[in-house]
Amino acid sequence: MRLAPGVPLRDTTDMSPSPSKPARFSLMWRIYILAWLAYALFLSFADQLDKLAEGHFDLMRGVVTFAGLLPSALLLSLAWPLTGILERKEYGLLRVLGIHVVAAIAFALLAQGTFWVLFPVNRSINWYVWPLLYHVMTYLLGAGIFHLIRAGEKAHRQALAMKDAQNLVIASELSALRNKLNPHFLFNTLHSIIALTQRNPAAAETALFQFSDMLRYVLDTERTGSDRVTLDAELDFVRDYLELEQLRLGERLHVEWDLDADAGDHSLPALSLQPLVENSIKHAFNPHSRPGVLQIRTRRDATTGVLTMTVRDTGPGADPATIAASPGLGLRTVERRLQLDYGSRAAMRVQSAPGAGFCVSVTIPAVREELAA
Repeated sequence: MRLAPGVPLRDTTDMSPSPSKPARFSLMWRIYILAWLAYALFLSFADQLDKLAEGHFDLMRGVVTFAGLLPSALLLSLAWPLTGILERKEYGLLRVLGIHVVAAIAFALLAQGTFWVLFPVNRSINWYVWPLLYHVMTYLLGAGIFHLIRAGEKAHRQALAMKDAQNLVIASELSALRNKLNPHFLFNTLHSIIALTQRNPAAAETALFQFSDMLRYVLDTERTGSDRVTLDAELDFVRDYLELEQLRLGERLHVEWDLDADAGDHSLPALSLQPLVENSIKHAFNPHSRPGVLQIRTRRDATTGVLTMTVRDTGPGADPATIAASPGLGLRTVERRLQLDYGSRAAMRVQSAPGAGFCVSVTIPAVREELAA
């Protein structure tokens, strides 16, 4: 039986690379400093609107106003480590609010009190209340912004952790799929060689040497830890496989190649094409004594860089119901690997009908899913 027809593949979740934590916080402090400088400059001019209307500006008074905000800027920056402590302690909302109210009062007394000590004024008590309330609101606003930044950073860390977990799951599944596919190939190939020994021992010996080259290809991908190969390498492997099968099938197997010479450097997972070919050998040639044609075609779109590999045979074909019920491993495993590596940008399509042969096409984009964002 054959694999069920290919269905549209789902997107795998991906996130774009983001700035590092030190870079994000460095940007935050730059914005913090620029905001205070802009605010101090604005107050320096706003405090002298009457003089500016007359065409005058008291530089010393502007400097004093500018410098008077320095304690506020320095003290408010201490709210940043305070929000970090509160986040690590995981206090409840009411407790956090209580701590910030106390801190806001302390901030107002220190920031405004320093100015009053340096520049004493003799005013009624009501005159002192409003600047203190203003500083309390300034602190609460700043602390609220710091909490929002920390909440965003926490969400970012959680997203990265989820992404790492997802990558581990995908890597584990890919490894499991490769571990399924390699024994599947080895068993089927050895079975072909064993069948050949019964009829032609000399050809079987040649097949064993051919098989050793194929086994080296499989083991090389395992040793390097990466299953990425070029299309040319995969085609060489398929040629070795077909030469081995030719020894067994003889004149029954006729192979037609229609290859895109410019697509040889296209990167793809190892054992992406060979299972497609093996599927046709198994179902179109093994059960029948009549000769048949196996067509292998590759094309790469010059605009999008998408590679299309097509394997077509002149075997008996199958109806959609039979295909859908098939428990086949080879093509199903290839489709799942494409889904994990490329998301919806890769696809496998199966076309077949009774008496009309079998055709399977695979499209593979130029880059993997995590590199495409």
